[in-house]
Amino acid sequence: MLEGCPATGTSPVAALQRNIRILGMAQVSVEVPGLTAQLDRLVHHHGGNCLPAGTPHAFVYFITIKNGSDRTITFLGRKWTILQADGSHLVIEGEKIVGETPRLAPGEHFSYNSYHVTGCRARAQGCFHGVDEFGGHVHVMLAPFDMVIPED
Repeated sequence: MLEGCPATGTSPVAALQRNIRILGMAQVSVEVPGLTAQLDRLVHHHGGNCLPAGTPHAFVYFITIKNGSDRTITFLGRKWTILQADGSHLVIEGEKIVGETPRLAPGEHFSYNSYHVTGCRARAQGCFHGVDEFGGHVHVMLAPFDMVIPED
């Protein structure tokens, strides 16, 4: 699990850099100009048989990573924190992005969707990390977004 992230007081970048050092690697991750990640759409669903009673709200998020840089990037994973209105937080760290390691040449993009279930309002933020064609470690930040439960 990622121990440092915005919800815990350190940035995903600092946590990523710390994790790289723990693995014995001397390289530091950098943000690449022109590499972007954005939330395209956020959809709320309430209730239903497939959602647990304690977390009856599902938020489906659609994200696009665009490579406007001058180098090819291969994404290897993601690190997110979700801070919930009840004060709890989740740390989501893993290899791949929805089971894939997208390789984006300059001008290409990768879009995907996933979801989060909750019982209260929440804020998500984090980053995607990978390597460029030269073996350098890179990351792209995803701006924080709020999962707000609509009032009935």
